[in-house]
Amino acid sequence: MSCEKGDGDPMEDPLFILESGEVYRNPTEVKMSQIVMPCHANHCGELSVGQLLKWMDSTACLSAERHAGSPCITASVDDIHFEHTIGVGQVVNIKAKVNRAFTSSMEVGITVSCEDLFSSCQWNVCNAFATFVARRTEEGKVQLKQVIPRTQTEQMEYSIAAERRRMRLTHAEIITDLLSSNTAQLGECQEYQGAVSAERTRVESVELVLPPHANHQVSTFGGQIMAWMENVATIAACRLCNAHPTLRTIDMFHFRGPSHIGDRLVLKAIVNNAFKHSMEVGVCAEAYQGAGALRHINSAFMTFEVLDKDRKPRTLPRIRPEPVDGKRRYQEAIARKKIRLDRKYIISCKQTEVPLSVPWDISNQMYLSYNNVSALKIMAARSNWMLSSEKNKVSLYTLEENQILCFKVETHVTVPAEQAFHLLSDLRRRHEWDRHYQKCDVIIQADEDDTIYRVATPCVSKGGKGQDFILLASRRKPCDSRDPYLIALRSVTLPTHPATEDYTRGEVLCAGFSIWEESNAVTKISYYNQATPGVLPYISNDIAGLSSSFYGTFHSCNKYLEENRDSLVVLPPSDL
Repeated sequence: MSCEKGDGDPMEDPLFILESGEVYRNPTEVKMSQIVMPCHANHCGELSVGQLLKWMDSTACLSAERHAGSPCITASVDDIHFEHTIGVGQVVNIKAKVNRAFTSSMEVGITVSCEDLFSSCQWNVCNAFATFVARRTEEGKVQLKQVIPRTQTEQMEYSIAAERRRMRLTHAEIITDLLSSNTAQLGECQEYQGAVSAERTRVESVELVLPPHANHQVSTFGGQIMAWMENVATIAACRLCNAHPTLRTIDMFHFRGPSHIGDRLVLKAIVNNAFKHSMEVGVCAEAYQGAGALRHINSAFMTFEVLDKDRKPRTLPRIRPEPVDGKRRYQEAIARKKIRLDRKYIISCKQTEVPLSVPWDISNQMYLSYNNVSALKIMAARSNWMLSSEKNKVSLYTLEENQILCFKVETHVTVPAEQAFHLLSDLRRRHEWDRHYQKCDVIIQADEDDTIYRVATPCVSKGGKGQDFILLASRRKPCDSRDPYLIALRSVTLPTHPATEDYTRGEVLCAGFSIWEESNAVTKISYYNQATPGVLPYISNDIAGLSSSFYGTFHSCNKYLEENRDSLVVLPPSDL
């Protein structure tokens, strides 16, 4: 844990001075600060994660309602990874703000930090994204007003929120498919000597929903339900290890239905599987009233560790699953662990920490596609681009950060934006306007939005080798009029296509097109490219040569688009 001093008050008003000189503060931002008292803590003197979840949900709900101007309910929460625990006497600072609003739902970003008042240390605890839905009014369904991003950070979050929403909408279906394919490859469950019976960890508890558990809409607080779920999950984890477990992650989950005052909430938990240093606990919440049938409210998967005196993860006992359902849960937990690691590896790390080329397979397609598009959106949202040169209405911008050089080439064409998008999406035709593309073949057509190509480029020196690239191309149409068309490119690796002696294998960290419709007849095209680490000293010495290359290429691109503005675009057939 790092101790960050001298950064000022962590809850200081986040005021920004805009280029116009206007002092600005996000109108949807809500902050909460709480001193952790013994009544908030668990048996280890640390803040109960259930209590933290209640505070996070309350803060986020108030932010959503400030934007919507009407009551809101929690619809879903993305993955949460808890980096640190919080002790009694320390201060929890929670900030929430609406990143983007859609028709009747909105994404709220939540940041949780901890502050030690005696040492002035501050550290990050977790970040989360929750989706809230505005409830219907007497007039009918709510139509939310748009969020207007004013700062570079807000523009970045606004842009990526559309990509996160896309992932949420397909998450359940994709996870089901991945579990089916992965568990089929796992075979029989392994037998371990001295393994603990999974039935020993089973927990069932009932809670009566009372007025203090409800919000101002007399529905049970989403945060309260999450707190009760965390409680039974912790008991199940304790029964496996006979020690105090620490909650590390909660997988993305959706609320399937509401709960109200008077409901009896039945909470069930069981350890699905235990690995060397972590265990997965499955939790389910169901509700009923009187003699009524059970209603499924929520399900979640939580990952726990047990820490030793040096705060290092302890080795855990193995689990012995019960027949049929127990074995299914055991195998699905193994598959979920792989999916979880892929997701964390690709999505959670900072863009500068992402490997140049990540292995692609069907299990991580969704996360690689998300990372690919998000990286391009982050680059496009930066505001400190420097105009390097301009020639014949083609502008070249550069941006240097942390020894990494980025380029942006901007031009306008009299071609409809959608047609330009389709023409530029098909890399098989790029050799028609880009001399750096000698040959391009489709390797895998994963779906209509994601295609993997092998691109070959000519050698640049006499007697040298050409380069080849294995590129993932991810296409996105606008979510609404405030979004561009996007074509994102990055390198991936495929075991079926290793490097060969005939070519030097190249890498693309982040590149692609942003295509904006400025009018029915005029389209702005921006091309972005992030140079791979280590090449900055060589590129910086030849900016003039690079500019000339970009100008030639994009004049050819403009001509290609103009000539094909009315042509029928045929995309590669899907392999699925």
